[in-house]
Amino acid sequence: MTRPPGDPDHGGGHAPRPSVSCAHCGTPADEPPPTWTCSVEDGVRRYFCDACSRAHLRSIEGRLDSARW
Repeated sequence: MTRPPGDPDHGGGHAPRPSVSCAHCGTPADEPPPTWTCSVEDGVRRYFCDACSRAHLRSIEGRLDSARW
């Protein structure tokens, strides 16, 4: 897994991470909790809360883009 430059875990600075919200329902989070699902669709990283991840598990495992849920 590669991290963008400036990511604190990358060693390239201490830029704050942007706030995150669920790409499906909009639930906000200061940073993605470890149980949230991360998906990369069309080169964009999207996070999904626990509830949306559970509700759409089969679609996620089938690698369907969230637009098709």
